[in-house]
Amino acid sequence: MSRRERLYDQLVRTLPRSERVITGPDRAGAIRRCVDAMWEALSPTGVSWLGFYVKAPGEEMLLEACRDKPACSPIGLHGACGRSWTTRRMLVVTDVSRLGAGYIACDPRDRSEVVVPMFEPDSGGTGDNPGTCWGVLDVDSFDVGAFDADDARGLWRVCEHAGLTRVPEVARRAAAVGIDVV
Repeated sequence: MSRRERLYDQLVRTLPRSERVITGPDRAGAIRRCVDAMWEALSPTGVSWLGFYVKAPGEEMLLEACRDKPACSPIGLHGACGRSWTTRRMLVVTDVSRLGAGYIACDPRDRSEVVVPMFEPDSGGTGDNPGTCWGVLDVDSFDVGAFDADDARGLWRVCEHAGLTRVPEVARRAAAVGIDVV
């Protein structure tokens, strides 16, 4: 088990568990708790920044909470966060230079990132529909190749435990939320 996998396990043990996706005004507090806990655990492992972007009206996303430096907000849907939100898939970017002109560089020192979409189940949803994507978790590093699919799954597990995302079991079995590695 990698150091980060142990840290994801630790985060699941320390963050409050929610049996449902937290919505409304309580979501901001849950996001802040999750950001702070993840930052404290992951920054020593080479994570340079992390935060949640929420979908705004139109073609933009707004920064909800982040650590430990400012970031771009609003951002368009053409970057890695927008791609994850649009495709409803986790995205591991091993080298941000591969994204070309579509990359949104809040910090020019960042070299890799992982983005995890956040879902709240649709009422009455059926089939492999993961629900409504309300935003994304974005985690950056100054190191090329800092993240892999295990990081995406670990971050998803932490956010699910904290009540920030959930997909219906039928969607989980259908692998409706996959991982793209670039």
